[in-house]
Amino acid sequence: MPFDPPRSLSPSKVTAFRDCALAFRFTSIERIPEEPTIWTVRGTLVHRALEGLLWNHRPGSRNADAAMDELERAWVSLQADPEFVALRLTPEQAEKFRGDSRRLVANYFVLEDPDTVDVVGVELLLEATVGSVRLRGIIDRLDRNSDGDLVVVDYKTGRAPNPSFEQAKMLGVHTYALLCEEVLGERPVEVRLLHLKEPVTISAVPSDQVVRALRQKTVAVWSAIERACRTDDFRPRRSPLCSYCRFQPYCPAFGGDPDRAAIELGEPGRFRGGQEVSPR
Repeated sequence: MPFDPPRSLSPSKVTAFRDCALAFRFTSIERIPEEPTIWTVRGTLVHRALEGLLWNHRPGSRNADAAMDELERAWVSLQADPEFVALRLTPEQAEKFRGDSRRLVANYFVLEDPDTVDVVGVELLLEATVGSVRLRGIIDRLDRNSDGDLVVVDYKTGRAPNPSFEQAKMLGVHTYALLCEEVLGERPVEVRLLHLKEPVTISAVPSDQVVRALRQKTVAVWSAIERACRTDDFRPRRSPLCSYCRFQPYCPAFGGDPDRAAIELGEPGRFRGGQEVSPR
């Protein structure tokens, strides 16, 4: 029985489908809730702190003390966040979580001087139709440089990629450049990843060739998703990512039954091709 395709695509969904079509089906088609992890929740906390630093403080007052104040406010708010609560951290684990977050925020100041940043927007949602697909993305930060040109900035709290994989990891921020061009009528002159862990900055220029190729790739991925939904053909792709995939027990590459995933991991009332999923 076929699946209904998703209503829109984001940069992360494009990457997810390319990484493994079956895992994409579980998360983006059947919408099986993703379990929070220390890494994702810590990323949320650090993003909130840096967002507050640049949005709530004027140039000249964006210092380390202000950043730590924003981090503390975000930490207090996080205590009621269901994803943080679900982690069930011990007091010792929670203190390590806070300490790691402080180090990431402190590393931000190694990468740039926030007093020189001209922020246009933070957590900026952009949507546009590219071909027949509704493409959407949330930009961590959109700046104007000293020449008045747009610059896309994305914070990363995980490990920076090996240099041989840097260009592949730029796909998401290049997509943000495409969205800026479609929605704002202006292409950013630079896309920039701030890897806070090392810390290191990776940047690139979204040239005509890059944006044109990205547009074609997005349309091609959407066509592949529609075809997979129509034919119920979401093939798994084995890779090192399999070691960390919680869907491995349901993957046919490991002897599992994919139709059991939504039943055992999902929520009641999920639908497939207009029919409610039920146990066999």
